[in-house]
Amino acid sequence: MPCVGDWLNSPLSIVQGIFAQNAPNSDWEKKVTEYFKEKLKENNATNWVPSLNDVPVHYLKPNSLVKFRCMVQDMFDPEFYMGVYETVDPNTNARVLHFGKYRDVAECGPQQEIDLNSPQTVTSERQTFYCVPVPGESAWVKEISFLTEPVQARVSPSTSYTPSRHKRSYEEDEDMDLHPSKQKEQHMGKSCLQILCFSGSGGDIHGCVEPKRLETEASAGHHVISPNCSPPLDLNFPLPGEKGPACLVKIYESWESFKVNDVLEVFGVLSVDPVLSIVNSEERDSSSLDPMECMDTMEEQRVHSPPASLVPRIHVILAQKLQHINPLLPACLNEEESKTCEFVSNFMSELSPVRAELLGFLTHALLGDSLAAEYLILHLISTVYGRRDVLPLGKFTVNLSGCPRSSTFTEHLYRLIQQLVPASYHLRMSIESMNHSRFIPHKDYTANRLVSGLLQLASNTSLVIDETQLEQGQLDTAGVHNVTALGNLITWQKVDYDFNYHRMEFPCNINVLITSEGRSLLPSDCQVHLQPQIIPPNMEEYMSSLLTAVLPSVLNKFRIYLSLLRLLDYSISDEVTKAVEEDFVEMRKNNPESVTADDLHKMLLVARFLSLSAGQTTLSRERWLRAKQLEALRKARLQQQQCVNGNEL
Repeated sequence: MPCVGDWLNSPLSIVQGIFAQNAPNSDWEKKVTEYFKEKLKENNATNWVPSLNDVPVHYLKPNSLVKFRCMVQDMFDPEFYMGVYETVDPNTNARVLHFGKYRDVAECGPQQEIDLNSPQTVTSERQTFYCVPVPGESAWVKEISFLTEPVQARVSPSTSYTPSRHKRSYEEDEDMDLHPSKQKEQHMGKSCLQILCFSGSGGDIHGCVEPKRLETEASAGHHVISPNCSPPLDLNFPLPGEKGPACLVKIYESWESFKVNDVLEVFGVLSVDPVLSIVNSEERDSSSLDPMECMDTMEEQRVHSPPASLVPRIHVILAQKLQHINPLLPACLNEEESKTCEFVSNFMSELSPVRAELLGFLTHALLGDSLAAEYLILHLISTVYGRRDVLPLGKFTVNLSGCPRSSTFTEHLYRLIQQLVPASYHLRMSIESMNHSRFIPHKDYTANRLVSGLLQLASNTSLVIDETQLEQGQLDTAGVHNVTALGNLITWQKVDYDFNYHRMEFPCNINVLITSEGRSLLPSDCQVHLQPQIIPPNMEEYMSSLLTAVLPSVLNKFRIYLSLLRLLDYSISDEVTKAVEEDFVEMRKNNPESVTADDLHKMLLVARFLSLSAGQTTLSRERWLRAKQLEALRKARLQQQQCVNGNEL
């Protein structure tokens, strides 16, 4: 077998060695997975694997091991492929057994042909996910993830894979694009290669062509002009202006454990073979001549088989669902590993000063309002921890009313929040954006794909909705649907995806903060009226100075604090539960209407997050009294503001 260093640069060589030693026994697949799992456990080896999040695909060596942190945007139909196939030399009749797993293209040597009728052929099944970078991922997440990798793992042009071919001139490239048949002719060579997979709906295994490495760099935008395709290729990112690669992720085991919108980290073999684009182009040409020969539409073929240089393929060896994407935390905090426990215990020991500094930082950001800062901390560590029937438990949408309308306060507040949370999005509410934006993902049956929308977000994304710039106007049908979708997201933590003939509920876990001048048009769990203690003459300068005044090490502690506390378990003892019930009865004695069941629920929610914010996983009497105090202050402020304005808040 190859030396140990080859598992990074030539993982297929490792697979070939294991296959040769164990085939035709089916255990070879399990041994491959175990081999790479052990390798990635050694000395933080995961950091040595180049990441598609950090390195442009054209800098990476084809068929090398890569990793990708991504969200499952769509799931395509399962596809069948030749898991094991046999080649034969027509002259000598010599036969060789090959594996097709982790490959798009089947290779066979000179003078060899694939025997499609061989009894040794094994047809297997795999699932294809269309994956995109985590929507709204903060710049600091990308930067820290990149900096934690060893220098050797940061592929640069000088150390990158360099094709052995000579570069063509621009005129030659243009001629190839205009005349694909010439490109095909240049690819017909010595070795026979065949596409290994065919869709579950039927289809042929394609003919023989030889791949050639291309050095095309994919654009970072939403739309990419693809060779041989007249319309632009939509990378289907949920949020506008997103950058990064979209990938077709091929899953071989346990794909039923993953679902749409899950955040994954996958390790697998990078496939960017240009032969895929050529064959798919030929397939579209042939199907246009005789539509009856192919069940897939041209649009579906274009979307499901984009050029590999623009949408690379990753054949997954290992995949894990991520609890979070904060690179400052261990990837998985469920495992009782000594290092993980040590990390948590060390941080929890210094939690109190971190909370105090964060409270001070947010108080300044909220123009000196410490009460609003307290509630913002509770909001930022809130998460849906369970569901009772249709009711999501743990959501804590805050409406921050009283925000200055004439200034860019919300914009700058969002920039500060963006520096604290791993993923976020700023939604500027206006009549135009409501009427013309696509909030709800919908199914495109022509292309057989899920078209993304603004509300297709990963769990624990912070969504900041700005109502301060909302003007009077008329919402059209699309605008009404979008506002309804926002209301459902806030109230039920679900988005109803549009499948034309029906709607399908997709549960979510999105932290929503609404800034408004008066009471928000949208529902919320808690309204906090902002009372600025200072009015800075230059809002941008004031907010920027807050960030520059915070040391990077302190900022990282804030980031760990907010992410870690979301993952902690919480419980209430029977003794405290009884005390809370007695307290509730006592509060209702004098004025039964003063405290309702909803008020009790809200106080318990505030008490929960107050306890967690102090690092306590159980409710104490002290935290319960503090929660009651905060709620009393918040309500008194709302009553005061109502008296001043004479309006309902």
